[in-house]
Parts: sequence; C-alpha cells; structure tokens
Amino acid sequence: MILGVIKVTGNSLSPEYNDGDFVLIAKIPCFLFNAKAGDIVVFEHPVYGQLIKKVDAVLEQGDKIFVTGNHEQSIDSRHFGAISKHAIIGKVIWHIKKPAS
Repeated sequence: MILGVIKVTGNSLSPEYNDGDFVLIAKIPCFLFNAKAGDIVVFEHPVYGQLIKKVDAVLEQGDKIFVTGNHEQSIDSRHFGAISKHAIIGKVIWHIKKPAS
C-alpha cells in the first residue's frame, strides 16, 4: 500500500496539527524518500510507538533524522535522540482538520 491515513493523537504539533485531525501519508521507502527539514513524518519508535513529528535536521552521518514537536514538553529527539531513516512509515502529504465543534 502506497498511501495511508493516520489519526493524529495529542497536540505535539499544534496549532498546525491537532488531536483528532487526520493525515494522508505517502509510504515511500526511505531509500527513495529524502527527508528534509520541515517535512512532517510518521515513524515508529520502539518505546513510544507511532509518532508524528517535524523533521528538524537530517544528520548525514549514519542516516539519522532529528525530529521535534512544536512544544518543549513534546516527546521527540530532544528526549530520545535522532531516529533512523528506516523508522519512517511515511511523509505527510495531506492534512484533514477535524470539524469544528
């Protein structure tokens, strides 16, 4: 499957992405997808599970990516270090905001 839909949980990337929003991701293998600063990616972390974060920096040595949320208290690379490019599930290509209540 090349595309996937993921529901955003939490507010790590608010105000752009909020709890209850949906994102469409392109599940492109990491060897075809060159992550760059500013991309929003979904990845699998061994402790925290599936996360959505912004690519802050691509570290050329070792194919590692530094990812962050928008808030200091976000669980991100500031807490667990850079992630492997191979942990990336997909890149966000479409954002669907939850309906206003």
